[in-house]
Amino acid sequence: MFACVGFSFGWDFQRILRQSDQLYGPAAAEARQRVGDWQALLRQGQAESEQATLARANLFFNRALEFQDDRVIWRQTDYWATPIEALRKGAADCEDYAIAKYFTLRQLGIPSSKLQITYVKAIRLNQAHMVLTYYPTPSSIPLVLDNLTDSILPATERTDLVPVYSFNADGMWLPGAAGNRRVGDSKRLSRWQDLLTKMRAEGFVIED
Repeated sequence: MFACVGFSFGWDFQRILRQSDQLYGPAAAEARQRVGDWQALLRQGQAESEQATLARANLFFNRALEFQDDRVIWRQTDYWATPIEALRKGAADCEDYAIAKYFTLRQLGIPSSKLQITYVKAIRLNQAHMVLTYYPTPSSIPLVLDNLTDSILPATERTDLVPVYSFNADGMWLPGAAGNRRVGDSKRLSRWQDLLTKMRAEGFVIED
């Protein structure tokens, strides 16, 4: 594995709020409340089962953020927001939901090896889409966490989604009949590296 992201269970939210205010301007009261609600979720720790933890994180962001296109939120065609940026805005595109859920679940103790941010083709929408997938074991059918639904279903039941590629802190994969095939490391993804840089600037402890 090339670039493994380390997570500190002592994220200092006072520092994070202070530094994000310096970067983006003072947060509105409702934005600070959303960030505070996220902090409270993290303080609760991992639930009795990993699947219960997945459900809690999935539901939190699906309810906390309103779906909007990047062109509306950021005036850009494609922008990967940090969890803080999304919570400050109260809005997110599909990749922002997946990213926020990924970092939340990592912080709650679920290892990177079980999580992949997955780029898919959403057949019914006829457009690109991004979800978070969870693998209980390396050979398991993954569960799909999606902003389009609060239900967490096995990938075999999400016939409306066609996987294209996936990644996490440890690498990149392409789908195949025999399972995902590792094709490189996530340092090839400039947007992912830019995202990590932004989170560090916001005060998050995330190490290579």
